[in-house]
Amino acid sequence: MGAEAQAFIVFSVGMLALMATGMNMGLALVLTGAGMAWVLDFWDTQLLAQNLVAGVDSFPLLAVPFFILAGELMNTGGISRRIIDMAQAWVGHIRGGLGYVAIGAAVLLSAMSGSALADAAAMSAILLPMMRKNGYPVDSSAGLIAAGSVIGPIIPPSMAFVIYGVTTNTSISALFVSGVVPGLIMGAGLIVAWRWVLRGMVLPAGPAPLPMRERWRSTGKAFWALLMPVIIIGGMKSGIFTPTEAAVVAAFYALVVALFVHREIRVPEIYGVLVRAAKTTAIVMFLCAGAQVASYMITLADLPSVLTGWLGPLVENPRLLMTVMMIVLVLIGTALDLTPTILIFAPVMLPIAVKAGIDPVYFGLMFVLNGSIGLVTPPVGTVLNVVAGVGRISMPTVIRGVNPFLLTYVLIMALLVVFPQIVTAPVLWMR
Repeated sequence: MGAEAQAFIVFSVGMLALMATGMNMGLALVLTGAGMAWVLDFWDTQLLAQNLVAGVDSFPLLAVPFFILAGELMNTGGISRRIIDMAQAWVGHIRGGLGYVAIGAAVLLSAMSGSALADAAAMSAILLPMMRKNGYPVDSSAGLIAAGSVIGPIIPPSMAFVIYGVTTNTSISALFVSGVVPGLIMGAGLIVAWRWVLRGMVLPAGPAPLPMRERWRSTGKAFWALLMPVIIIGGMKSGIFTPTEAAVVAAFYALVVALFVHREIRVPEIYGVLVRAAKTTAIVMFLCAGAQVASYMITLADLPSVLTGWLGPLVENPRLLMTVMMIVLVLIGTALDLTPTILIFAPVMLPIAVKAGIDPVYFGLMFVLNGSIGLVTPPVGTVLNVVAGVGRISMPTVIRGVNPFLLTYVLIMALLVVFPQIVTAPVLWMR
């Protein structure tokens, strides 16, 4: 058996074995990369250390900690709550209205935080108790909130797009633009799915519709929150700042609004916000560092060529190739979180897609969308764990409730495979 074959076995079997032990994913990637270096007879501790540093030594990756900080400030400073209050004022009186509130809030919050986990935590803490109190089934409510949170990595700004863009050298601004229409389609798909779920649901009568004055008052209270995505997207489109600088602007804006406009956060509380953001950032950055070690060894072992050989016959049929790749990524998403999926597999799969004539930005959107669906796919399902933890309900309950919405997302992904113009046309229009 050649060294390359041994390296492939070490990578695949080693990752599965280490994941089964519950080991931190970043450390598992480092150990897997070290094992591959050993069988390739390329063992060098200095080289491993250099790759660890190179994995996080990137200016665009600076966007990650600042988007995480912006999400923490939004949740602590009342920005997320005002978005939810505004959505409730407009559609809360409709039958099943709190579900539509959750969908509307998910779309709006997605345009601010860029993180599925931040959105899931905010909506689980605020909306889930309200839905319970009003007689909504716990499983369907939790499943809808989990599914809505998945829109976070798709509608810009998106941390997942930043990581994908850095990893594959794809335009982050173009990736941001590519996510707008699919994100809105996901929101519309959730509305259809929620209406279907409501058919057999017995609910108490909803509250009376609020007077128009109250609706506009609630919208006015959310004005500063709604201005945030306008500043971020408008600034990037006009060239005032880059996506990385946009993350800094988002964090600074959220801090100013929380401190001086809403006044729901005091100066001493900022320390706790910074600590929470730093902990989350450390997890993501260590993943990036570990993935760089594994990625370097994957390149040395020429594993991309092996994958190209397997998928090579499909290069002449781009749609069939995309279908097969999406199926593979769905299976991967059941075991890996979004960030390591991007870091490990995007650099391997993108060259094959480009060889087949698939637009790299379109492939990036599909890759992130597929990985985002993995956030609500058991057994890993990070978002499912967040909703279950914050809502204090069992994991099987959330899994049972998310299934109809998961099917909706799979159908949307199939739609985008058949009609890639839905993604590529807005990107070409914005250039």
